[in-house]
Amino acid sequence: MHKGILLVAVHFITLACVLYTIGVWAERIRRKLKWWHTIFFWAGFISDTTGTTAMGIMAGSFFRSTFHGITGLSAILLMLFHAIWATIVLVRKDEKMILNFHRFSIIVWIIWLIPMVSGIILGAKF
Repeated sequence: MHKGILLVAVHFITLACVLYTIGVWAERIRRKLKWWHTIFFWAGFISDTTGTTAMGIMAGSFFRSTFHGITGLSAILLMLFHAIWATIVLVRKDEKMILNFHRFSIIVWIIWLIPMVSGIILGAKF
């Protein structure tokens, strides 16, 4: 059973990496937040949460007070805030924020990479 859960977790976390990276870097290159970027932020968040939940089921715990656990929870919360804030900025049609949002996005993405990389390192040890 753990093998199936592991495959689900790896699939969704990898998908999160691809989707979130596309959204963040496309916005960064364009230098203007668009709705489709925000859809990729939300899809990355949902995929990461799904993969993390599967890992939690497999580990028998949804949170551990470790470097990976703390940075992982922080990253998911930041991704959620990032997607919500992007949605608010677009709904408000705040042109200044729309043009500067990519600065915030890249910071969130870099922070998100910390648990992603630490998870890969931890996973490679098993």
